[in-house]
Amino acid sequence: MSHIEFAYPAFFYALILLPLMAAWYIWKGKQSTASMKLSGFENIDENIRSPRIWTRHLLFILRLLVVALIVVVLARPQSSNRWEQVTTEGIDIVMCMDVSGSMRAMDFKPNRLEASKNVGIEFVNARQDDRFGLVVFAGESFTQCPMTTDRAVVINFLKEIEFGVIEDGTAIGMGLATAVNRVKESKAKSKVIILLTDGVNNRGDIGPVTAAEIAASYGIRVYTIGVGTQGNAPIPVQDMFGRMVTRNMPVEIDEDVLKKIADTADGQYFRATNNNTLREIYQQIDQLEKTRLDIKQFSKKKEEYFPFLLAAMLLLLLESLLRYTVFRTIP
Repeated sequence: MSHIEFAYPAFFYALILLPLMAAWYIWKGKQSTASMKLSGFENIDENIRSPRIWTRHLLFILRLLVVALIVVVLARPQSSNRWEQVTTEGIDIVMCMDVSGSMRAMDFKPNRLEASKNVGIEFVNARQDDRFGLVVFAGESFTQCPMTTDRAVVINFLKEIEFGVIEDGTAIGMGLATAVNRVKESKAKSKVIILLTDGVNNRGDIGPVTAAEIAASYGIRVYTIGVGTQGNAPIPVQDMFGRMVTRNMPVEIDEDVLKKIADTADGQYFRATNNNTLREIYQQIDQLEKTRLDIKQFSKKKEEYFPFLLAAMLLLLLESLLRYTVFRTIP
């Protein structure tokens, strides 16, 4: 959007010359005219004058316009194609996702892991100004995607998450510690980890609460999500003949630990029991995490005084031509 501003707006104070010039012109006109009464012309209207006499004031009007345009030129008008200062949302978020075998459970459609990936992709797409990272864990943990603003890269890494990449188990503490390591040096005003799991910590050298304390020491907020229905859930397993069969297995989520993690790291604990509640949880987190950052956009200025200068020169030329041609014989 084109925006006009003036480099030296103080020059506009010179516009006070215009009423002073007008007052001087009127006073001079009165001083230079004299009335003379002649016999036999008493009944003639004094207001009857040639139109050319009145048009002589056009020269003075042109002079006023020239002075006004010169003042505008001196004020140095400039245009810039710029955006106004905007307020946007931007934080650093690490999604820490459980990829253990229990995430195959089909109480979510098509299963817990695929549902978590799909909702995670929606969450990433909905936040235009954030940096994202991705950590996965089972018996161990590793960084699937480092911190980046390229949402397409994050989404591709989310889609590529599969079972069996790392040893099975549930190392919640190790997963959280890895996520902390990814974001701890961030300069963002808000640093967040979303920890999603469906089990109980049973592997790793770092306890979940200890990892939460480390996160809190770096000012990192941790939201925890327990994924799984209440009671039992159908899980595909291999039978003794190597065939895949579905069996109902008890859902074991250590909610006490997940709540402790959230409390320690100034976050919040959520329980997702189906696809819809999982989506609603991410929407809640989206609303909770709104860090306002003011961004001033770069603007490139362009001088715009030339049209005003050209107009002043043309009007000055017009005044000179009229003065020495059309109005040359008019007093």
